[in-house]
Amino acid sequence: MAGAYDDRDGKIWMDGQLVEWRDAKVHILTHAMHYASSVFEGERCYSGKIFKSREHSERLIKSGQLIDFQIPYTVDEIEAAKQAALDANGLKDAYVRPVAWRGSGEDMGVAAARNPVHLAVAVWEWGNYYGDAKMKGAKLDIAKWKRPSPETAPSQAKAAGLYMIATMSKHAAEAKGCSDAMMFDYRGYVAEATGANIFFVKDGEVHTPVADAFLNGITRQTVIGMLRDKGLTVNERIIMPEELEGFEQCWLTGTAAEVTPVGQIGDYNFEVGAITREISADYEKLVRA
Repeated sequence: MAGAYDDRDGKIWMDGQLVEWRDAKVHILTHAMHYASSVFEGERCYSGKIFKSREHSERLIKSGQLIDFQIPYTVDEIEAAKQAALDANGLKDAYVRPVAWRGSGEDMGVAAARNPVHLAVAVWEWGNYYGDAKMKGAKLDIAKWKRPSPETAPSQAKAAGLYMIATMSKHAAEAKGCSDAMMFDYRGYVAEATGANIFFVKDGEVHTPVADAFLNGITRQTVIGMLRDKGLTVNERIIMPEELEGFEQCWLTGTAAEVTPVGQIGDYNFEVGAITREISADYEKLVRA
């Protein structure tokens, strides 16, 4: 698929029915457009099977609850909607985007308890999120924006509003010729990239930030389990900025990113080493198993 995302052939599942891609529209006074009352998921389908599909559907519902709305569909119904969207578009290998939001209704202020909650699922073909970075390693900027304290935002919700600073950070990174940006959290600790979790290697051990101020990604959890199954030590801990200089390898994890090596963060360089290459290859095998 090519061209603008609102001008394509195909079907999108919306509130229980398949609609023409170009007709999948909402009203301009949709609450989510004004107040970010929206949650979403990013998933990948490999050879007709969505990886960790139910876990994503469960998280979507939980994300809605965390920002104070109940999605009016069960996990089984969301699963059926995703399959219907894939079938309608004839796709076996695809990116899958369920999204739920508060629509237009009787309320048009900050409060919106009387407005209906909607659900849609779109699917499309999507290649490597970071292009050729899987071979040579992505180049990352260091963002000026920080992940907020969990006392100020529900960090474990995959909520649209939490991505505003990610968008700004990624735009700034791209303007510098980078693929993405690494973000610190509100305390100044290493957190994640704009839409992917981060891992480092030093002396044969893996280190990754504690997911207490950012989303504990499903791919992140999967990769941690894989590493431990291989007998590698994984340290989930606070990582200080000054530690970046001492790490030998680095990679990102996420549904879109999968496992992507990182070659540079700011002035710090990393090799695409054996552990990085091995876990990337193992993940590729797992999702297609």
